[in-house]
Amino acid sequence: MTVEQFDPQNPSKLATKASDNIAKQTTTLETPAKVLTEQSNAQQNSERAAKVGFVSLGCPKNLVDSERILTQLRTEGYDVVNSYDDAEMVIVNTCGFIDSAVQESLDTIGEALAENGKVLVTGCLGAKKDEIIELHPNVLGVTGPHAYDEVLSQVHEHVAKPEHNPLIDLVPDHGVKLTPKHYAYLKISEGCNHRCTFCIIPSMRGDLDSRPVGDVIGEAKRLVNAGVKELLVISQDTSAYGVDVKHKLDFYEGMPVKTHMQQLCEELAKQGVWVRLHYVYPYPHVDNIIPLMAEGKILPYLDIPFQHANKRILKLMKRPGSSERVLERIAKWREICPELVIRSTFIVGFPGETEEEFQELLDFLEEAQLDRVGCFKYSPVEGATANELPDHVPDDVMEDRLQRFMAVQAKISADKLQARIGQEYLILVDEVNELGIVGRSYMDAPEVDGKVYLSDDYDAKPGDQLWVQIIHADEHDVWGVRVED
Repeated sequence: MTVEQFDPQNPSKLATKASDNIAKQTTTLETPAKVLTEQSNAQQNSERAAKVGFVSLGCPKNLVDSERILTQLRTEGYDVVNSYDDAEMVIVNTCGFIDSAVQESLDTIGEALAENGKVLVTGCLGAKKDEIIELHPNVLGVTGPHAYDEVLSQVHEHVAKPEHNPLIDLVPDHGVKLTPKHYAYLKISEGCNHRCTFCIIPSMRGDLDSRPVGDVIGEAKRLVNAGVKELLVISQDTSAYGVDVKHKLDFYEGMPVKTHMQQLCEELAKQGVWVRLHYVYPYPHVDNIIPLMAEGKILPYLDIPFQHANKRILKLMKRPGSSERVLERIAKWREICPELVIRSTFIVGFPGETEEEFQELLDFLEEAQLDRVGCFKYSPVEGATANELPDHVPDDVMEDRLQRFMAVQAKISADKLQARIGQEYLILVDEVNELGIVGRSYMDAPEVDGKVYLSDDYDAKPGDQLWVQIIHADEHDVWGVRVED
């Protein structure tokens, strides 16, 4: 049997495609809690009294906000601990994206109050201050998303600022991270100019506010110098980067760089690590990114939240595009870069969705053959304009459609993963546990996609890159054995 290899930074070799992974009905990542525990256990200043507990909920964009708050806390000499008992107060960084995430945030605030009693609330749900205080009147303060200075000011009011000792209180140049050392999220903008009727994020985080491109590249370089092997580019709308500043010219190390998605990708490619793009709208200029993937400059991976396929439903959602144009664009992209992996998310049970319109979505899945897919039932989040639409779909119908959606995509996933058996891929090791090595190929984003398992192989450490031949697959993950480079 002829074995093909694919190195995402040397794309002259063939790749098969990846599986789907149906999204959890909450947006909270598991990694931040693990990293907070590791950092708490490793702190050298455990005898000091200025200890703050921290809970980070929600998506990667919220995680970056948590990292910035933690960096400032550590810079000022506070210890961050993972125990309610050891903390003088607890900060809960909340999520407000869907009802289940809101409930998770409210439950976490209640738990922190019960276990510790002194709680500050920040993050997306913090934009609904009155509602939080009505349910939890004993919280010490509430702030909205990316309110870093306000959070620190509130901490100072309730926990005395420690005496800073520069010989002890060392914070790395890249700041405190809530991801493993070998990958990091790189947030390039805040807010969003879209007004999707199911979403309230713009009302919480505001309109698009792009970071200066020089600052973004500088942060990327510091992360790479600190050992990061994968940069995950995130924002509410990565394709719109720079629109708010009319793609103005900025500078990095004296060289001019345009505040634009393509120019940013070209500069990040020079860092020599994996660069993965999330939350990309399929605007025409995204076509210009695909050749960069074909050339191995950035990973051939796009996270595009299509949300639906029916034109009427998309219009009700105030989403751009149509299924016909999307399918044409996907076909064109795959011609240019056959190794391209596309991840997407969809909503079933949007108000007014008929059985015929849902079937159109299933037909789209069959034709598009997307590699990674997540699905949510419509969630009537308070404040979303879609709540005012008529003909809301009953929950039992939404659940039935969700299961049917998952069944269709599971078959697509299983077929794609079976096609990977016998092929060789470069993987990035995330973990080595009692069962063996756990890693990811270029097709797999952390936590939301599948994994590559090497059972009974322990000779590696997180951040290592290994060549692996796939020998087994299920609907979501694959198993492999190590091969020589």
